[in-house]
Amino acid sequence: MLRAFTDPEGGEWEVTLGRESWGAFFALFVPRGRVDGIRQTLLEADSADGASRDLAGMNEVELRRLFERSEPR
Repeated sequence: MLRAFTDPEGGEWEVTLGRESWGAFFALFVPRGRVDGIRQTLLEADSADGASRDLAGMNEVELRRLFERSEPR
């Protein structure tokens, strides 16, 4: 699952689902055209299907909130 997102400064990102080895799910913000600068935000989901549905169902405001809480990976 991949979504496009534009941050408030006009930066373009691709948003996808990531998972850590201990089972936590993250929204990964990958900057378009760059290989560095990936950011992540922990999602409150306990399954891959649930995390994917949550991320897919978010509107632009919700994605912006996730991005604002994100941290460098």
